[in-house]
This record gives sequence, C-alpha cells and structure tokens, in this order.
Amino acid sequence: MSTPVIMVHGGFCGGWAFEHFRQPFEAAGYACQAPDLRGHSHDHDRGELGLTSMADYARDIAALMREHQSPPVLVGHSLGGLVSLMAATRAPAKALVLLAPSAPWGVAGASLEEAVSAVSLYALGPFWTLPIAPDFGLARRYSVNRVAQAERRAIYARMTSESGRAMWETLNWWLDPFMTTAIQPGAVRAPVLAIAGGADLIHPEATVRQTAAKVNGEVRVFPQMSHWLIGEPGWEEVADACLAWLSGV
Repeated sequence: MSTPVIMVHGGFCGGWAFEHFRQPFEAAGYACQAPDLRGHSHDHDRGELGLTSMADYARDIAALMREHQSPPVLVGHSLGGLVSLMAATRAPAKALVLLAPSAPWGVAGASLEEAVSAVSLYALGPFWTLPIAPDFGLARRYSVNRVAQAERRAIYARMTSESGRAMWETLNWWLDPFMTTAIQPGAVRAPVLAIAGGADLIHPEATVRQTAAKVNGEVRVFPQMSHWLIGEPGWEEVADACLAWLSGV
C-alpha cells in the first residue's frame, strides 16, 4: 500500500499550488492529495471565510488524516506548514515536511518584513472578521519574486481570498487570548523536516529554525531560494531533498 501524502497549501492558494511539486512524490510511489482548505475553492461561498480559524483548517486536515488506514505524511507550505503542525497534534502523522512554514504561537519574527506584515493589515479595518483579497504587488515582491513574470501573473490569477481571522491568529498571535496556533511540547510526535529559503523575506531562515526547534525538527536551507519553494527555480531540488529525507524516516 502506498504511503499517503497530504499536501497543505498556503494562504491565498489552493491545492493547485502543488501541481508540479507533487509529481516527484507520485513518481516515487506516494499517494498524494492536495485538498483545498475550507473556503478556498473557486466555487465556494466565501461569505464566512473571514471568520474561519486556523483551528478549523487544522481540524479539517486532521479529519482527512483519519480517513487513511495508516498515518500520512504531511507536506505543508507557508500557512499550510503551520496548519500541518496543528493537525499533527490532533491526528497521528508519519512525518511532516514544512516548507517555509508560518510560525506558531510564541515564535517572534526575525525580519522587518514580518513585523510590517503583522501591523499592515490593520489598515483594512477589522480585518479579523473579513475575507482578505490577494495583493499582486505583495505576491510579486515577497512570494513569487523568483518566478518568471508571466508565471507570476498566472499564479496570481488562481489565488483566492484568505481568512482574516486565520491571518490575525498567525501574524498577531500575541493578541490571541486563545493561543490558537500554540504547539505544546511533545504534542507533535512525528519526525519533522523544515525547509527554508535563504532569500525568503516572509518566513526567513531564522524564523523557520525557531519553528523547527519547537518540535525538535531538522532544518535544511536552500540559500538562493525565496518563499515559493514549491514552484520557483530549484523546486525540483527541494522535492528531491524531501524525498531523500522521507526515505530515511
């Protein structure tokens, strides 16, 4: 029986984000799923998306994990990396691969860009109750900055709104009295590999290392890469590194 792999996309995206990255996994014999997080499919009513919590995302992924006869591997990118960590505290996982993961409660940002992100959303008003539309300028500068221009536009055209509440729980965790994204010591029992792009300004290496330390995870850094580890030039080497690590788990 093939080992199941659940790939969890980042903010403003959908399962489509893994359309290339999943291919080497499938070629290696893994049975891959790349679901859309709640409210992220293009045919979904986003009326309630603004109030969707990170805990909702984690519960949904945990429910999907339990559908498998054996614990799956979770591969999470960006916000999906944090969702994967949270899901792994709710259901057994075989292993976790975190690609430029968002940080859990208690991990302070390591860059000016992270600090700016945490306060800039307040310009939208009570953003924690609203769906937040993607911004091409931000995506171009920080997320898909190493992708060819035409491909940047194609990726952005597929992006969707993100939950304001989920963004608030992640970016402004110190204001969250429920500690929604907290990962308690020992709560994640599966082995963890965290991968960082050395040129990533959204979740830089120092922050990824802090996140990995929370769960005694290993860290691998690709110095020339930025945030879109699942599709920017060099993504094949990232996938190969993931597969090599998984072969030893």
